[in-house]
Amino acid sequence: MNFFNQKNKSSNLTITIDNDELFINEKIIELPINSNNLTEYLGKPSETGGNEIRWKDLGISTNPHGNGRTNHLSLHSDYNPMEAKSKAEQKPFFKGKIIVDGVEINKKHFDNITMRKYEIKHFTYTGEKKPCLISISYNEIFDKGFVKPQLTKEKYTIKRLDEEHIKFKDFGFKLSIIQELMYNKELLKPKFDLYEFVEWYDKRKIDIEKEGYKLISEVNQYFKDLPIPKKYASEITEIYQDGGNDIYLQLLRFGEGWEDYWDIVTAEDSKQFPNLKKAILCYAKDNVVDEMNNMGINAEWI
Repeated sequence: MNFFNQKNKSSNLTITIDNDELFINEKIIELPINSNNLTEYLGKPSETGGNEIRWKDLGISTNPHGNGRTNHLSLHSDYNPMEAKSKAEQKPFFKGKIIVDGVEINKKHFDNITMRKYEIKHFTYTGEKKPCLISISYNEIFDKGFVKPQLTKEKYTIKRLDEEHIKFKDFGFKLSIIQELMYNKELLKPKFDLYEFVEWYDKRKIDIEKEGYKLISEVNQYFKDLPIPKKYASEITEIYQDGGNDIYLQLLRFGEGWEDYWDIVTAEDSKQFPNLKKAILCYAKDNVVDEMNNMGINAEWI
C-alpha cells in the first residue's frame, strides 16, 4: 500500500527501534543518511530552505549538516506556541507510532531513551507539559561499529590564535554561530564531542549520567573561551536554532528544549556578520526578532 496517497499520511507511519536497528514502516534505515535519500522513506519534502528540510504533511523535519548528511529526525508531535498561534494553524502533527523494543511509547509522556545507538528524546517549551517535538537521533558513541579516534593532549586545548578573532557580546549568539561553523559547515575544528571531551579532561572526573541534566561548567567554559577566527564571519548567511542542534546536545546532554541558558539577549553581534540575512530562532528574548528585522535580517520564530 502506498501510504503517501492517504489523506492522513503520518498516521500510517510506524517508526521502530529494535536493538541497534531503525525502521520506517518495516524498511530499515541507517542514520546518518544523505538527506536526499530520505525521499525513499518519506517521499518528496514539502519545504526545503536553509538548513531545514520538512515533510509538513507528515509532521517530520530534519536539519542536515553542511555535508548534506543528517543524523536525526524531528517528529512534531504537538502544538509549539513559538511556531504558531494555534493548534489548527500548526497542523498536521506526527500521528504515527513509535515502537521501541516491541513497546509503543506514549508520545505525550515518556522518559528519554538514551545510551544506545538510536536515542529518543522529547523537547518541550516553557510552560508546556507535553512534548511538542520528539527527536530520534544516531549516537555514534554507542554504535558497536564506530571506532573512536585516539585522543591527544592537544585535542581540546584551546590555543591562542595568530589572527583576528570575533569578540562576542552575547554567548547565546556565539553558540548559534558555532553550530553553523562547527557542525553545519565543518569549518571550525575540532568538532566538539561531549563524551570525548569528558574522556580527555583530566582535572576531575565528569559523570555525564549524573551531571548531564544541567550545564557542566567545564563544557560551558570551553565554548565561552573558544576563539572564532574573524575570517569565518563572511561564511555566515543564516542561523537556525533548534532544540535538537548539536551544540545544545553537547552542552546539556539530557536537556528537554525549554531551557533558557543560551537565550540570545541582544542582536548586537549580528553587525559582525555582513552576509547574515536570515535567522530562525527558538532560544532568544522577544526583542531579538525585532532587532534583527530592523537590521535587515529576516528573523522569525521556529
